[in-house]
Amino acid sequence: MDALVRYVRSGSPDLTNRQMALLLAVYLAPGPHTVRGLAQLLGVSKPVVTRALNTLGSLGYLRRERDESDRRNIFVARTDKGAEFLASFASLIAARPEPHQHRHAGGSAG
Repeated sequence: MDALVRYVRSGSPDLTNRQMALLLAVYLAPGPHTVRGLAQLLGVSKPVVTRALNTLGSLGYLRRERDESDRRNIFVARTDKGAEFLASFASLIAARPEPHQHRHAGGSAG
């Protein structure tokens, strides 16, 4: 819970679950990535991926690149800003305090 509070206070953009899933898919799965391939990977339609990609692109977290060998193809590519966002998000989660251990009352006599 503390990690979520720190994230909300961080001022980072609010991403939907789909946007975060798309961002993580591009950064964690080997590329190259296409809208069709990402839609299959995430089990959603191509328009769902396109809408999420539009938002992530406007934030600078992902970008579209034309395939130089076949100009009809568009790849979804990582950006430095997207990598920085995910690194910051990961550090918020990693910085969480250790869970408190609950102690039972009435210890043994000794």
